[in-house]
Amino acid sequence: MSFQGFQPSDFETFQIDGLDERMEAIQQRIQPKFKEIGEYLTEELSMMLGKEMYLHIAKHARRTKNPPTDTWLGIADNKRGYKKHPHFQVGLFDDHVFLWLAYIYEMPDKQEVAASFLEKKDDLLHLPSDYVISLDHTKKDAFLIGETDEEKLTDALTRFRDVKKGEFLIGKHIKKDDPLLKDGDAFLYEAKQVFETLVPFYRQSVQQTS
Repeated sequence: MSFQGFQPSDFETFQIDGLDERMEAIQQRIQPKFKEIGEYLTEELSMMLGKEMYLHIAKHARRTKNPPTDTWLGIADNKRGYKKHPHFQVGLFDDHVFLWLAYIYEMPDKQEVAASFLEKKDDLLHLPSDYVISLDHTKKDAFLIGETDEEKLTDALTRFRDVKKGEFLIGKHIKKDDPLLKDGDAFLYEAKQVFETLVPFYRQSVQQTS
């Protein structure tokens, strides 16, 4: 079965009270869609990058009390895990879908990646104006490339480099009421285009971590 799109009930999952109840809904409603989306994008990224990429679907296994406020899939070049590596993400909060090239705090080579991006700030600033940057994967907050100047980007990358919990994610948000999300083929095309646009930055960062 191919991906048919997201439904309002997918986003309503995050209104369900209780860890077990919400996790059950994530597993039943969202994770099958992540498998469909992820298998397609993993194959596409493998071809774009000329190497095997691996799909990981978040299990939220560390949670014992508070239910997750978002959920996601990760695609990385490591079969065992993705959090310590540059990776691509697709995921949901209750009000939007996110598409990220993600560098999160667990990555050991943050300083090298940040330094390489600081040298190529202009390339980041010339990404499409509706792309966004986040400095914390656990929060919805993000700022538009179109509203970002060199100083703001430098501050963001410096924080990513110097703060232990610092993160840097770049990509796109799609609001839950965007018709694109109801059209499976259109969404997959958009996700592929976003990731293809971000592949040069992924390549650059992998050179710093290998």
